[in-house]
Amino acid sequence: MFDATLKSHPATGEDYLAIRSRGHDLLNNPFLNKGMAFTREERITLGLNGLLPYAERDIETQLAEALEEINSKPTNLQKNIFLTALLDRNETLFYRLVHDHISEMVPLIYTPVVGEAIANYSHIYNRPRGIYLSYPDRDHMDELLDHRWFRNVDLICVTDGERILGLGDQGAGGIGITIGKLALYTICSGINPTTCLPVGLDVGTNNQKLLDDPEYVGWRHERIRGADYDSFIEQFVETVQRKFPHVYLHWEDFGKSNATRILNTYRERLCTFNDDIQGTGAVVVATVSAALKTISSRYRDQRVAFLGAGTAGVGIADQMKAAMVRDGLSEEEARKRFYLIDVNGLLQEGQDIAGFQKPYAFNPTELSSWEFDNADNITLAEVVANASPTILIGVSSQAGAFTESIVREMATKVERPIIMPLSNPTSKCEAVPDDLARWTGGRAIIATGSPFDDVEYEGKTIPLSQCNNAFIFPGLGLGVVATKPKVVSDGMIEAAVETLAECAPSLQDPNAKLLPRLEDAREVCRKIAMAVGEVAYEEQLAQVGDPHELELRIDEKTWEPRYLPYRAE
Repeated sequence: MFDATLKSHPATGEDYLAIRSRGHDLLNNPFLNKGMAFTREERITLGLNGLLPYAERDIETQLAEALEEINSKPTNLQKNIFLTALLDRNETLFYRLVHDHISEMVPLIYTPVVGEAIANYSHIYNRPRGIYLSYPDRDHMDELLDHRWFRNVDLICVTDGERILGLGDQGAGGIGITIGKLALYTICSGINPTTCLPVGLDVGTNNQKLLDDPEYVGWRHERIRGADYDSFIEQFVETVQRKFPHVYLHWEDFGKSNATRILNTYRERLCTFNDDIQGTGAVVVATVSAALKTISSRYRDQRVAFLGAGTAGVGIADQMKAAMVRDGLSEEEARKRFYLIDVNGLLQEGQDIAGFQKPYAFNPTELSSWEFDNADNITLAEVVANASPTILIGVSSQAGAFTESIVREMATKVERPIIMPLSNPTSKCEAVPDDLARWTGGRAIIATGSPFDDVEYEGKTIPLSQCNNAFIFPGLGLGVVATKPKVVSDGMIEAAVETLAECAPSLQDPNAKLLPRLEDAREVCRKIAMAVGEVAYEEQLAQVGDPHELELRIDEKTWEPRYLPYRAE
């Protein structure tokens, strides 16, 4: 348990932590451990004398040592393993390291390297973090959640591991994505890590490779489906509501058959959010908004083709459609500007498609003037040839699916095509930016899901933006935990989108990126938190404070990775 209390000295006003832990218990607590940065006085009063070498190290020296060690690792996976071990040993040092070297470190702890770490989770597992709620333990959820490190929980990130990035079912190892997400909440918006709880719902796996792996750490059983699964989710939500009545519940990487249904079931019952649906849609809409402003175009004039019609694709389409409606189109006019392609081609009425996909299914009569080979499976190439999309978005996890012929065809009909291969990790990307620039004669506006270097084409630099949800969900989360609204409304998400779009560097310089630098994430996320909080009060959803206290409440929820003095209690 997090056995410390933040206090201020009555005479000096200096903040310090009153510590009840001693000796090994303190050193083994990653939230409190300072390693060799414990002072002589702290070592004596907290039972640490003799447990550490005599020398003291300040945090700057520790950072230099950590950076030297991570740079010595030969592979990105080994760097990820080192950073995970540092997080498990000394949280403050970990967050300071990542904060000070954010562009270098975030790809190592999140996309794309987190995918490789999760795929190898059972083989690199070292120390538990978070709570594992396995289906056989379903009747003991209260007890299991009481085993958490800390008492106060503002934010829970939960996954069932079924659709991890573009890797699919990763079973119990999926909890790694919740750990990564929560780290970004802290890095990008400053939410205190001691109020964040990662949760893995282990309902089995259909990944045969995992089931056959003798080292697999999860419940060795096929995935629970149907009524049993729904009952398990309901039991989890009820337990969370009872134990943490004002918690912000973030759903992450649930499968296509469950994600939208779960969100729609619970979004009016508690303060909840699905990053794959709402977060991805928000950052894409903000990026496209910045691109359209840069080229003096409007949402209402766009035609959008999607390769991939799962929860991410439909979530993006929903928010883009709403932007078109706000720009003057009717709901039906906007709907007809979206072409979503799934495993069976363009979505059409009469196909066996999920309920959340049906709003985007075309009536075959609407395609009577099109030319295609097979009416039952209209391909991306045929959509591009017939619909002349201005925006092409990839959320399919099909590497190389944006072929040269498709991209060249698009570029013959659109002066400044907006092309966004968003699938993660990099190995699943629909196209690499160098090819997209070459195939479009350098005219494409490109944004990706994974980090890529800017493109050099015929003597000029084409700036790339990573559509990183880290620009949306941390700021949204900070605004939410500060105001504790009853629900996360569409208006709150729209405020986050508009604020991020207003921060686009390209608005000041057309040759700049569409999204801010990661180094500016703290500043951007704070602006987003303020905008989200203002809407929470305007819509009368906030359950604490008032609008005049918003900035103070955000300050109170913002944590900095620095060592505080410790005093024995």
